[in-house]
Amino acid sequence: MREIDIRHINKAYGEVRALQDISLHIGEGELFGLIGPDGAGKTSLFRILTTLLLADSGTASVCGLDVVRDYKEIRWRVGYMPGRFSLYQDLTVEENLNFFATVFNTTVRENYDLIRDIYVQIEPFKKRKAGKLSGGMKQKLALSCALIHRPDVLFLDEPTTGVDPVSRVEFWDMLDRLKRQGITILVSTPYMDEASRCDRIALMRGGRCLSVDTPEGIRATFDKYLYAVRSASMYKLLLDLRTYPDADSCFSFGDAHHFSIRKEVVDKEGEAVFRKDLQAFLTAKGHADIGIEPIKPGIEDCFMAL
Repeated sequence: MREIDIRHINKAYGEVRALQDISLHIGEGELFGLIGPDGAGKTSLFRILTTLLLADSGTASVCGLDVVRDYKEIRWRVGYMPGRFSLYQDLTVEENLNFFATVFNTTVRENYDLIRDIYVQIEPFKKRKAGKLSGGMKQKLALSCALIHRPDVLFLDEPTTGVDPVSRVEFWDMLDRLKRQGITILVSTPYMDEASRCDRIALMRGGRCLSVDTPEGIRATFDKYLYAVRSASMYKLLLDLRTYPDADSCFSFGDAHHFSIRKEVVDKEGEAVFRKDLQAFLTAKGHADIGIEPIKPGIEDCFMAL
């Protein structure tokens, strides 16, 4: 069964084409990720699916309901956590949660089992105003409010942006537990490392879907050799690697540069010969303390290649 069905969705804001012929099918109980930078079109797609925005063309359904014709029913069936913290900052944690429960004709007590693992972490601060919470605590409160009516589908738009690394890991652990309770989750993020926590992902750029597959499937499409290269002069190294004959690409990744080259170039003479040639090339360019290490591609490497 398809919980979310998106067919040829297009959306433009004046001259800016935010979404270009997007088609996706997300199954019931799936944790699906929209992965891409700012401006990729993730938020526009979320707003269309949660009935807050009309597409210029195309169709979409959530829980078998059309997002235009059945918008009232969809709003009862989904939970939405927008990218910007949108709860009432002058209300306490407890007051926010009770308010949203009341809006959906339910109570915190009735659905407490669904939010227990999340809410226990912020319950000690239940009398604190939402505007005074830390980023991680705000995130947990927003998720609790989005879940309080026990939705069939949960939409989370960049929920971990601006949140500390520990809270990011905790948040994804929560999503794993919610998925086991049968909730379909669509989450967007600019963090490529979070893609591996999803069942399937769509890599987005400039309003288009570049690829849709499992994280393992995406990585398997990388058809080049990849190396982590270091030297004592990293910026000069970046520029020099890009001038290497037959170089495919070179990007800075943390404390190393990820350098890719087509397989046929390396296989022609063998990898040992290629690495020796690359070492000699960099030495001739004046580099010292050179390190060349073969590595497996990550989601970010695949995204950059696409």
